[in-house]
Amino acid sequence: MLDRNPNDLRAFWMPFTANRQFKQNPRMLVAAQDMHYTSHDGRQILDGTAGLWCCNAGHCRPQIVEAIQKSAAELDYAPAFQMGHPMAFELANTLVDMAPDGFDHVFFTNSGSESVDTALKIALAYHRARGEGSRTRLIGREKGYHGVGFGGISVGGLVNNRRVFGTLLNGVDHLPHTYLGDVNRWSKGQPEHGADLADELERMVALHGADTIAAVIVEPVAGSAGVILPPKGYLEKLRAITKKYGILLIFD
Repeated sequence: MLDRNPNDLRAFWMPFTANRQFKQNPRMLVAAQDMHYTSHDGRQILDGTAGLWCCNAGHCRPQIVEAIQKSAAELDYAPAFQMGHPMAFELANTLVDMAPDGFDHVFFTNSGSESVDTALKIALAYHRARGEGSRTRLIGREKGYHGVGFGGISVGGLVNNRRVFGTLLNGVDHLPHTYLGDVNRWSKGQPEHGADLADELERMVALHGADTIAAVIVEPVAGSAGVILPPKGYLEKLRAITKKYGILLIFD
């Protein structure tokens, strides 16, 4: 039986965790293979979330382990400031080849939170470079989760993630969420009702002025709020409205 419980759990402050309760009754994962974790007491646990959505190919697959080992042995790190590594360019080109037409560039980040804050900054810088520096407003959505950076929390719509951090970023508004339990609760696939919720963006344009809005950011499928699929036609309508007013649309 595997038993690797450390004797002292005080130093590590765990994110999104009730630390006192966890450390009174810790649940340790000590190994993994394919779709299962192994706990410290030898139990096999199905990994239904692929780590945190980052181990989609499975855990500890020999091909992936070998590739990581080979890369670390050849070059463990290379800076991307004024220098480059051939494999970074190779990966970027591979992603562009896989992406739909028009997605021609890749900016690498280290996490989802960093990705969101970077996307928001790119949106602001894009408009300023085009001579539209007045476009500084960002619009998120209720029940949205966009990471734990100041930008992501600001455009996010989960109250418990926001309540202790004050006003966060200025100039942020939120679209209504798309969970319509009364009419869509038993839907299979994308719900039939709710595409008209995208029209709320028109009201925000009328309220703030299109020339002040830089970007709208939404999760195509809301994850942390409960895996909420978008109503049929909702994302398409959002795209049409943002394109109409020159607003960038960010899918997280």
